[in-house]
Formats: sequence, C-alpha cells, structure tokens
Amino acid sequence: MDYRTLFDLTEKVALVTGSTRGIGRAVAEALARFGARVVISSRKAEACREVAGAIVRDGGEALAVPCNVSHGDQLDALVARCLDHWGHVDVLVCNAAANPYMGPMAGASEAVYDKIMDTNVRYVLGLCNRVIPQMAERRDGAVIIVSSIGGLKGHRSLGLYAVSKAAEMQLARNLAVEWGRCNVRVNCIAPGLVRTDFARPLWEDPEALREALDEYPLGRIGEPEDIAGAAVLLASRAGAFVSGQVLVVDGGATIAMGSQRER
Repeated sequence: MDYRTLFDLTEKVALVTGSTRGIGRAVAEALARFGARVVISSRKAEACREVAGAIVRDGGEALAVPCNVSHGDQLDALVARCLDHWGHVDVLVCNAAANPYMGPMAGASEAVYDKIMDTNVRYVLGLCNRVIPQMAERRDGAVIIVSSIGGLKGHRSLGLYAVSKAAEMQLARNLAVEWGRCNVRVNCIAPGLVRTDFARPLWEDPEALREALDEYPLGRIGEPEDIAGAAVLLASRAGAFVSGQVLVVDGGATIAMGSQRER
C-alpha cells in the first residue's frame, strides 16, 4: 500500500449540507483540497454560489445546489442534481442543523420540538436514505453526521438539541450495521464548542466563554478548521475500517473533571 494516498479523495464526490459557513464550509473546503468534487448546499443560493466559486478559484471542483433540508421535495431535488451532474455521491456529510430554542425542556413548545427533531434527525435519515442506496450498489461510500458533544451529556439550556444529537449518534450506529455489508461506513463527529455563527450565543457571551475555557484542557474553544481534518479522515481510505463510531473533537472537554484553571 502507498500510505501517501491514504487521504487522497481524487475523483470522489462529496455532498456537504450546511456548507456555506462554519464547520460545513471548512469541511467542504478541506475535502476539495484533498481532491474531492464538492457539492455546496445550504438554504441561500447566493451563498452556495459564493463558496463554490471560491473553491473553483482555488483549483478545486464544486457545484452549488441550494436546499432547505427540512423539505423532502428539496432533498429529492438536491440528490437528483448531484447524480445528474456527477453520476454518484461517494461522501455524504450531514452538517445542516437547527436549534431555535435555548432553555429548559419544560419551556419548549411542540413546534420547537418538531423543528429540532425534524431537521436534526428525521431529515438527516431522509437524506441518508436517498443517498446510501447508490453507494451500496457500488459497494463504496462514507457518511458523516456532524453531531455534538451535547449528545453525550445533559445541558441546562440545550436539552432538546442534545436529545437530537444523541439520536444522530444512534442513527449512525444503526445505519452502519444496516449498510456495512455493502461497504458503506457511517460515523458521527461530535464537536465541542466551536467558533461558528451557529454557536455564537455560547462563545460571544463573556461569562459563558469564560466557563468554557475553564473546562477545556487545551485552554481554547474550537475553530471550524479543527473539525475538517476529522471529516477528511472519515471520508478517505485512512478511515476505511472505522464505522458506527462517534469521533469526539472537543479539545478534551468531555474527559476533564472540573476546572482546569489550576492544572
């Protein structure tokens, strides 16, 4: 084996949802840098074209396909466009997510519950069910669900979001079992607090940021680029024997006990 090619994604097609900013964009750009042809997708068409254009100018290949992942007909159109343009999808990164509510679960409405669970679980499964069969036919594919360390522990104000992220972890495990004989691997990445617009309420609040920094052994929160390398690993030949796992990328936060200030 030529170990220098372990991370080579040349000729692979990667579909990344929520890829116009934050973690999704960093992942898409990293996959493109390693040779993948990338499908950029989010709700806003102009943002998709902007990111895809930047990848092309950098020497990569990218296709912009706007999609609201909470609409089944738009998921159908997204997958159809990918297959029409490039013929197959080798890597699926389910990154798009929603969290319209912060607070105790007792205060959340049914509409809020439905929004979180539909976007983060129901339609993630829906997209997987639309993409994985053609991977299975070719006996080659990798699915990456961007979850969260919130799915590993309780939280005072992000309870419903945490429930949805825990469900994603089980979703990955079950899909890995169902499709493993077809050489389709399914894994989760569970980031800690990352400096994205999505997590802005957590890191822009000085007190919340201080508490986070106090708990993270590395003494900093994550950057979107910190998650991109894990995605390249799971998408590539380097991760060929990894399936049904939750890869925690959190600066050590989940393994730390109490304050790190005096350590």
